[in-house]
Amino acid sequence: MQRFIFVDLDDTLFQTLRKCPEGDPHLEARAFLANNSANSFASTKQQWLWSWISEGFRVVPVTGRDLGSFERVNLPFAEDIVLNHGAVILTPEREVDPEWMQGMLTALPAYYPNFMQLWQALEQFAVHKPEYKLRLVEDFGQLWYGVIKHQQASEASLQQLLIEHILPHPSVQDGSLYWHLNGNNLAVLPKIINKESAVTYLLARYQREYGPVLSFGAGDSLSDAPFLALCDYAILPKGTQLHTQTFCKRSDQQVSG
Repeated sequence: MQRFIFVDLDDTLFQTLRKCPEGDPHLEARAFLANNSANSFASTKQQWLWSWISEGFRVVPVTGRDLGSFERVNLPFAEDIVLNHGAVILTPEREVDPEWMQGMLTALPAYYPNFMQLWQALEQFAVHKPEYKLRLVEDFGQLWYGVIKHQQASEASLQQLLIEHILPHPSVQDGSLYWHLNGNNLAVLPKIINKESAVTYLLARYQREYGPVLSFGAGDSLSDAPFLALCDYAILPKGTQLHTQTFCKRSDQQVSG
């Protein structure tokens, strides 16, 4: 039986230096900025995790990174690649999956007017709040979604922006646009761009090609949960957003109850 693992990258296989375990003497650079300086590192445990999954599984990265930032990840991936939160799938030959891309390009125009209406309102807000940094994500010649960061990396400030300016928008209310907040990243996306749909597509293809497959998923974020739920087994890094929301809060509720 073929064994696949669909794995998120940032905060799962590596993270920025400030998030690394204190006192770990064996950090290993895993991702780099455009100027070739290392900005993400694997802990000793993450290095062991990579050795385990790369030897026992066919590893499919499922990431919010675009092509440029993915190419600065120093790991030898050999299978399909899911980029831009599921907007793009690359084949093992690093070619765009034509069927998946065509579906995206056909569906996306219906979402753009409402997305741009919301995004322009956020840009107008940010004119007077320069601590918020807005960026539209374009890759493969296509606009996909938008990302907002805070200059002081304040998740609380992003949460306030979310509550006051994003959640009330009609297209967020009706579900045609959605948001994702984790740390210093607040993303606003059309609903068709998501990791779950991309993994569903790949799993169906693998099952057609190989018959039943054994599937694992690994991810740190609430946005990873839907694609993890598709897999036979799931791996959640301790202390991450998804781990905390899944286990720690539930334990608190059980104790208080």
